[in-house]
Amino acid sequence: MYTLKPLYCAGLLLATLMTVGNARAANFSKPVYEGARTEVKSRFKLERETCEARSGEDRSLCLEVAKGREKIALAQLEYNYSGSKKDETDLWKAKVEARYEVERRKCEALSGNDRDVCVRAAKTARDKSEADMKLARKTDAAIEDADEAHLKADYRLAAEKCDALKGERKDVCMASAKAHYQQGW
Repeated sequence: MYTLKPLYCAGLLLATLMTVGNARAANFSKPVYEGARTEVKSRFKLERETCEARSGEDRSLCLEVAKGREKIALAQLEYNYSGSKKDETDLWKAKVEARYEVERRKCEALSGNDRDVCVRAAKTARDKSEADMKLARKTDAAIEDADEAHLKADYRLAAEKCDALKGERKDVCMASAKAHYQQGW
């Protein structure tokens, strides 16, 4: 009989979580969240131990990559669990910072002006990603405001149409319009 190895299962779980999280938060139960968190931590502990066997710059870079991947995986898991805007932002930040740290670590192998240029390029990429993140948040807020304004305008039109009716038909029409256009009572 074939059984799945725990590390393989953790890898499948992590891949699934990352795929699902990129589309939208999964919002699963606390025990599932805690189990997945334990699996993620143990997987990346093993990855860091693999890096320890290396030496020099290769070891340093390997550890930085493992650390970044763990931060991203944990942030993704947190976002998948909560689905909150804050956790979505934290996930984006984790990705940006992990990428920056790896690129900065690569620069340590260089010297002189080449190193300075490399560090500046890494910082520039990070700053651009942060600017993109701010733009995305502002764009999301503008889209939400526009959607809300559209709903209110459509509701006012529907309410105007309902005013032509009398009695129960008018009440049904207004209740339907409020529900359809997400207006409170």
